[in-house]
Amino acid sequence: PRLMKGEQREEQGPGPEPAVPPQPTEEEEALIEFHRSYRELFQFFCNNTTIHGAIRLVCSQHNRMKTAFWAVLWLCAFCMMYWQFGQLFGEYFSYPVSLNINLNSDKLVFPAVTICNLNPYRDTQIKGELEELDRITEQTLYDLYKYNSSSTVGAHPRGRRGLGETWPHPLQRLAVPAPPSRARQARSAKSIVQDNNPQVDRKDWKIGFQLCNQNKSDCFYQTYSSGVDAVREWYRFHYINILARLRDTSPAPGEDMLDNFIFACRFNQASCSQANYSHFHHPMYGNCYTFNGKNSSNLWMSSMPGIKNGLSLTLRTEQNDFIPLLSTVTGARVMVHGQDEPAFMDDGGFNLRPGVETSISMRKEALDRLGGNYGDCTKNGSDVPVENLYLSKYTQQVCIRSCFQEHMIKQCGCAYIFYPLPKNAEFCDYRKHNSWGYCYYKLQDAFSSDRLGCFTKCRKPCSVTGYQLSAGYSRWPSVTSQDWVFRMLSQQNNYTINNKRNGVAKLNIFFKELKYKTNSESPSVTMVTLLSNLGSQWSLWFGSSVLSVVEMAELVFDLLVITVLMLLRRLRSRYWSPGRGGRGAREVASTPASSVPSHFCPHTTSPSSSPPGPATSPALTAPPPAYASLDPCPSPSSLVRTSASACTLGEP
Repeated sequence: PRLMKGEQREEQGPGPEPAVPPQPTEEEEALIEFHRSYRELFQFFCNNTTIHGAIRLVCSQHNRMKTAFWAVLWLCAFCMMYWQFGQLFGEYFSYPVSLNINLNSDKLVFPAVTICNLNPYRDTQIKGELEELDRITEQTLYDLYKYNSSSTVGAHPRGRRGLGETWPHPLQRLAVPAPPSRARQARSAKSIVQDNNPQVDRKDWKIGFQLCNQNKSDCFYQTYSSGVDAVREWYRFHYINILARLRDTSPAPGEDMLDNFIFACRFNQASCSQANYSHFHHPMYGNCYTFNGKNSSNLWMSSMPGIKNGLSLTLRTEQNDFIPLLSTVTGARVMVHGQDEPAFMDDGGFNLRPGVETSISMRKEALDRLGGNYGDCTKNGSDVPVENLYLSKYTQQVCIRSCFQEHMIKQCGCAYIFYPLPKNAEFCDYRKHNSWGYCYYKLQDAFSSDRLGCFTKCRKPCSVTGYQLSAGYSRWPSVTSQDWVFRMLSQQNNYTINNKRNGVAKLNIFFKELKYKTNSESPSVTMVTLLSNLGSQWSLWFGSSVLSVVEMAELVFDLLVITVLMLLRRLRSRYWSPGRGGRGAREVASTPASSVPSHFCPHTTSPSSSPPGPATSPALTAPPPAYASLDPCPSPSSLVRTSASACTLGEP
């Protein structure tokens, strides 16, 4: 009988019975095993996974329609689940925020209150230049509007030609471009005035002044349709240059006295003291006083709401005619702000009317923004590329003004006088910087359109505290009480004025309620929320858990391993298969004769007929393709048993 691979031939002969071959033992389990094919892996996964619906792909294999139906249904559910996953991840990485509103009630710190008298004074150091500016302005008003203001400014005008030699940028009238032909013909038919002598009622000209660059190569007119605005802006422009020459900006003796402006001050039904306020002078708004500011020794606290538990001021609002061409309003200007914030009277202030009691109720509000990926805000301004020129905490207005001053110094070579002066810089004066006005108005236009990038650089602070104000007005004092009120003011505060009602005003500032609102932002979708939503979608479409995700990962890993092993097996069979080269020749030489087919085995008749030497060995042209599957060689009796051509049993 034919022997199989691994068996040995037993010699036949007398002796005991051959031993019974041992029974095959169960194959030992390896440490790491993989499936042999994709089909086997898929069947194992569908039979053992905890994902719903997967087993229907196997148990319905005898019904192709059901198998196709469940395969399509399973793939559709899989696609819908991952589409929902994409939506959830997109929402998470868009970093949405939720606004939380909390109402708190507690004892509140009273804010800082800054109030100005709208009456800038004439400093003795620049008094002569201001008087000359008044005379030029008076002559300009007379030339343009035939208005003689000598009784107001208290000086007789000289010729503007003589005064204008030392004052650049004179105020001029400018013709408006001609309208269409029909309108121009109709207007010229009615006009009886020459173009070089326009009257006040003419509407085809504007008021302005010319500004040029350093080498006079580019000039433009700063014009205004309103004569009042033109005169005020022209006067303000020259006033800024005069202030730049003022070395000592401290107020004159007696000008900073609180009694000259505030007749009475009470907070929480107690009189104010000098330690409760600080003084500074604003070039446009005059003497200003800040109550309960950062320099106060003890900050005011409000434990009760209401008008009696707030700040009450009695103000003197008469005009002393310090600079009437610069300040055209009467009353006072007030602003409510935080202790560590500067008072920007232009932005957040409002005017008080004389002869009126103004009651302002406040409500505190706080806003906490999220920074980082959730919003573009800064905590303290340290990451903003703009130097803070104010000795205060970071606010957006502080940054914007500092940014403008930075560009002003860089492009114009001098600093704007209404903003803080940086180191190694000086304020603008056309005696030293003759083209700064041209540069300033060009820069102001670029600033307004955000071509300077200040509004982009200056981000919002993450924490903001503000106050919502609501005002009420009433006549003060009343008709029945004005006599004794003015009598008391005249005796105690030396108050003497002809028009009594236009010279006083009253201000009340208080908390409407101690409840304050805090608006805080929080992430709408956190990592916990994202995982919860993903788990909900997974359970909705497949009814499984986190361990099912691990099963899916294991399936993918097994697929990769099987793919790699199959590639390695194919490469091995192609490049390292038996039967190639010398190894194949050795295998052919060691192949038993009984395993070689007859047409590959040489047939010899006798040993004597074979020539001696190597020529007697039969030559094989090619190795046979699968030796174990071929028919056995002819019986050994028909072959010559020699050592060179004997067919032996052995392994390749």
